[in-house]
Amino acid sequence: MPRTDFAFTEQDKAAVYRAIEQRRDIRSFKPDPVSDELLKRLLTAAHHAPSVGYMQPWNFIVIKSEVTKQKLKGVADKERRALMVHYEGEKANKFSKLKIEGLTEAPITLCVTLDPTRGGPHVFGRNSIPETDLASVSCAIQNLWLAARAEGLAAGWVSFYKKQDVRGVLDIPPHVDPVALISIGYTDEFPDQPILQKENWRKRIPLEELIYSEFWGKEG
Repeated sequence: MPRTDFAFTEQDKAAVYRAIEQRRDIRSFKPDPVSDELLKRLLTAAHHAPSVGYMQPWNFIVIKSEVTKQKLKGVADKERRALMVHYEGEKANKFSKLKIEGLTEAPITLCVTLDPTRGGPHVFGRNSIPETDLASVSCAIQNLWLAARAEGLAAGWVSFYKKQDVRGVLDIPPHVDPVALISIGYTDEFPDQPILQKENWRKRIPLEELIYSEFWGKEG
């Protein structure tokens, strides 16, 4: 019999899977404040993410200033207009309507950054695969997102901007990458499907099409 003494209770396991399945990228927020205690719990969850070589390459810039949030919205809006040239017809129409107002609606915006020098010049894992620092920061973002969902908070990831523009607004050093702008706050609704799926931007790929057995392209 396999060991089960390390497993969570059935109720706890269900809660973990529920948070994963119901996590959503939210774009509409209420102005209700998020307490410092709750924000600290989210950041603690993010900071407990796995990182290759235990490099912990992340930092979190907490932004509450309306002036700063307006500047970040301007940076994102400029890039959204630049990206419009890549879409035509219905997709162009949908892309133009993608909300970035969450950057100013939400009480908190987080900038999650990546410091590629964290841990020194030789970090095992990163020496072989440099992208593991970005993978580590992505794990921290996912931890934060799931913790937010469990707490009933909404999170929205704005991912189109020029890094140099964000560095300029937030005084980020040139070698540090602003990986994500994440709006955090309360919302009136968690959609039953991801927003882009509901808007028919793309559908979820069936899992069976993504699993190979032993070798690339070999179905099980």
